[in-house]
Amino acid sequence: MKIKPGSKLIMIGDSITDCGRAQPVAEGLFDPLGRGYVNIVSALIGATYPEYRTRIVNVGCSGNNVKSLKDRWRRDVIDLKPDWVSIMIGINDVWRQFDLPLMKEQHVMLDEYEETLDRLVATTLRSAKGVVLMAPYYIEPNRNDAMRARMDEYGAVVKKVAIKRKTLFADTQAAFDTILETCHPAALAWDRVHPNQIGHAVIARAFLDAVGFEWNRHVG
Repeated sequence: MKIKPGSKLIMIGDSITDCGRAQPVAEGLFDPLGRGYVNIVSALIGATYPEYRTRIVNVGCSGNNVKSLKDRWRRDVIDLKPDWVSIMIGINDVWRQFDLPLMKEQHVMLDEYEETLDRLVATTLRSAKGVVLMAPYYIEPNRNDAMRARMDEYGAVVKKVAIKRKTLFADTQAAFDTILETCHPAALAWDRVHPNQIGHAVIARAFLDAVGFEWNRHVG
């Protein structure tokens, strides 16, 4: 696995990352990581790589877009001195263009999204060992759907930044597309955005595949 023993991993994003996590910083006792993919990632790494003692901290915040991340990056990422940072952002940047079309101040257009995300990654790599960029997604198999098509554009930007900055890339949209070959979106998320536990497991698996998790690793 690319995340080496003794690493501190910060996972940041919007409500998909937040998922009811403890505030202000989610780590420690009593299941602080929330009920989403971050908790699944932590559990699987802890069970499969127990000697790595990986420290995982959830700093996702519901409603965030990439500009929200920029506003709190120093406090919630840099000041916590992570070895690795996982970023999944972009869903609200796109969604507000569709559910609040008249409130332009809520929209983050593609150029600003790319510029801001790239700056955050560049800043983080000055001190962290690595970054995992996770594509935003929309759980909709029709690629001609307006929001799905726009989300794909933002996902392509995430991949572009990952290539430019030589980070790891987790294609969560592709992971959902595979599941959607046999599942209706309603079986994964009531609004095609906020997933149930199956959907969160899909996201967790995409992340773990990106970091080189060995699914058949034997402990002991």
